[in-house]
Amino acid sequence: MKIFSPASSRQRWTALIICLAVVSFFVFFALAGDYNIDMGRWLGYCGFKQKHGLPCPTCGITTATLAFSQGKISEAFYTQPACTLLCCVLVLIAFLAFVTAVFGKHFHFIERFFNEVKVRYIILALIIIIAAGWAVTLAQALAARNNY
Repeated sequence: MKIFSPASSRQRWTALIICLAVVSFFVFFALAGDYNIDMGRWLGYCGFKQKHGLPCPTCGITTATLAFSQGKISEAFYTQPACTLLCCVLVLIAFLAFVTAVFGKHFHFIERFFNEVKVRYIILALIIIIAAGWAVTLAQALAARNNY
């Protein structure tokens, strides 16, 4: 069974675009963290947290992405575990896209994965990951609230 084959020109261009998009995403957040840019002004503040005093399902994702982009993986994981997992997946995707774009190697297991796994299962897994991350973030917020 072959692991990879030569990538077509279209596959290489697609991989290059994906790799550049992911790298640009992390570079933007790394620069925002380095220059102390208020991401709330750019992305909006959490209305759920302002209204209810508790974190929303996606609370901490921006902060965790900022920490992850600056190489503070454990801080990112503590802030929002689901986001850190998704950032790790993005790094893996960028690496595989880089290999495809630069070296022209098309990975068969990616094709097999998307042929065998339905998109709805991927979306369900993302929802479960975000819900689990929310549970951790909510538990941290409630524990901090009870300590005061």
